[in-house]
Amino acid sequence: MFTGIIEEVGRIREIRKREKDALISVSCRRILDGLAIGDSVAVNGVCLTVTALGEGHFTADVSGESLARTTLGTAGRGREVNLERALTPSSRLGGHIVQGHVDGVGELEEIKQVGAGRDYSFSCPAEIRAYLVLKGSIAVDGISLTISALTEDGFSVAAIPHTVEETNLRVLKPGDKVNLEVDIIAKYVRSYLERGLPGKIREEREHSLMEKLAEGGFM
Repeated sequence: MFTGIIEEVGRIREIRKREKDALISVSCRRILDGLAIGDSVAVNGVCLTVTALGEGHFTADVSGESLARTTLGTAGRGREVNLERALTPSSRLGGHIVQGHVDGVGELEEIKQVGAGRDYSFSCPAEIRAYLVLKGSIAVDGISLTISALTEDGFSVAAIPHTVEETNLRVLKPGDKVNLEVDIIAKYVRSYLERGLPGKIREEREHSLMEKLAEGGFM
């Protein structure tokens, strides 16, 4: 689990495609402190497991599903990527709960300079838009951001200068693809509403309602 507060921007030093998956090596410095084989790292919002450590870099496997569902499938050597180590019991939850399970890929449509910060507008698939709410949270390439506006085909976020400078937002340009993960709370709420109340609870509430109607002389 992650918070969406990026610790470092690394750079892909190698991505080697194999028959059904790939191996990725990322150059970095800050997050290597205390990092161990088997630890989880979010790379542009994709949760990966460290399989090897080297001088100034780490290596991880990327599953075939992640290659197909995220921008890592088209990433190449030299691309800057947002990095965050997994939460520990003493970590501060400064952003929002990010699982590292990408829900879809969006596209940057427009960047507007607003004061010292920037507004970024993204288009995204309908299945992503269904979970978006104004002032809600969304992870864009692993960055915890607040939705400032909803549009017909996507959403906008406002980024303060610090966020821009400390993430890959500073190098993104219109047309670039980004990984998107919607708020897990929104997923649970929608799932609950779609399935309705569990059968036993629903039956008990319906029975209680019938009793009250009978007591009131309506039945």
